[in-house]
Amino acid sequence: MSDRLTIGQLYPASLHSSTLQRSSIPKQSVPGEATFESVLQQKLLKFSNHAAKRLEQRGIELGSRQLDEISSAVDKAAAKGSKESLILMKDLAFIVSVPNRTVVTAMDGNSIKDNVFTQIDSAIVIS
Repeated sequence: MSDRLTIGQLYPASLHSSTLQRSSIPKQSVPGEATFESVLQQKLLKFSNHAAKRLEQRGIELGSRQLDEISSAVDKAAAKGSKESLILMKDLAFIVSVPNRTVVTAMDGNSIKDNVFTQIDSAIVIS
C-alpha cells in the first residue's frame, strides 16, 4: 500500500502528470473531403430577402415538390455553367443566382406578363 490515492483522481499518484496529458495532434482531414455542413449548404436552396418579400406580397406558396423541382433546375443550370438563370414553372418565374443557389426574385403569372428579363444567361422551363 505504498500508492497514495487522492480523491478525484482515477490513477495512482506515482504516475507523472505528463504521461496523462493528451497530445495535441491536429485532426488530419483528407484533401477534398468536405464537412457535412458544407455539403448541406451547397445543396440547400436559399431565398434572398427580396425574394421572400415578393413571395409574401404575391401570395406565392411553394411546396416541397416545387422546391425540389427548382433545386433540380438549379443543378442543371450549374452543370451547364450558368450564373444567373430564369426558371419558369407553370405560372411562376424565378431569377436564381446559380453559384450561390439563391432565388433572387419571384413572380406570379400577373407579374410575368409584359416583363423583360435582363442579366440572365440561361432559362429553364419546368412543366
